[in-house]
Amino acid sequence: MDVVALHRFVEQAGRSWDDVTVVDAGALGLRHAVNVCRARPAVVVSGADPAELARDLAGWRRSLVVDSAAGLSTVDPADAVARRWTEPGAILCLAEQNFAPTGEGWALPDGDFAQRDGMTAVAEVRALVLARLAPRPGVLVWDVGAGPGAIGVECARLGAAVVAVERDPVQCVRIIANASAHGVDVRVVEAELGQAGDLPRPDAVFIGGGGADVVRQSVRSGARRVVVATPDLDRVLPARDALLEAGYEVEGSQVSAARLTGGTLLATNPVTVLWGVKKA
Repeated sequence: MDVVALHRFVEQAGRSWDDVTVVDAGALGLRHAVNVCRARPAVVVSGADPAELARDLAGWRRSLVVDSAAGLSTVDPADAVARRWTEPGAILCLAEQNFAPTGEGWALPDGDFAQRDGMTAVAEVRALVLARLAPRPGVLVWDVGAGPGAIGVECARLGAAVVAVERDPVQCVRIIANASAHGVDVRVVEAELGQAGDLPRPDAVFIGGGGADVVRQSVRSGARRVVVATPDLDRVLPARDALLEAGYEVEGSQVSAARLTGGTLLATNPVTVLWGVKKA
């Protein structure tokens, strides 16, 4: 579908061209297109089958406007999966609520997140973690043991689709509040990773806390990048070994910053960050 036709389709669907993100699934792949739809509020997808796109949007609150031989149809993903589509054209994927990332930059100040004391990775740690996760449009990140969700929210601000897995219901509320405050959509799963059900395959996984069992569960996802952060030195080598056993090339660094506060340098607690990249 050419640009003029896409413009016409967007106008017929009642949206402004300036408000939508456009993705060519034929060129970039369906997985890339699905992850953009998971991350952005209004996405026009060309070159995709509506049923296949809808199937991968399970768990996200989305609706689809589909251009086909029968005209424009507005359906929820469950209905789109069940239908046969005749000569489908462009698809407009819409979130239930509009949202847009707020502010600029990354590794935001610690105070920008609702949190329980000591439960948010400090900005210096988040800077390294985000660099190793490489979040961007078209990828999916799991934030495991998410706490208040600072890592997941920052990944979403950089364009990634995000699933936050957190067992504490109070922290889950904080994740939702932080995502809303920063204008992003983070899917929250209230569970341990082992009980989280069938989650979509991630491109990258962040593990807060660094338990070796959680690392082993995470690497089964096939994610290309896995990043672990832990203040507990006893967990570093078991987490590293779990990554090595799964075929990842592993590096790491201990982060301890000294912040200038009122003319005095005050040290933050050291945190060890490990990152594994899947061998080709």
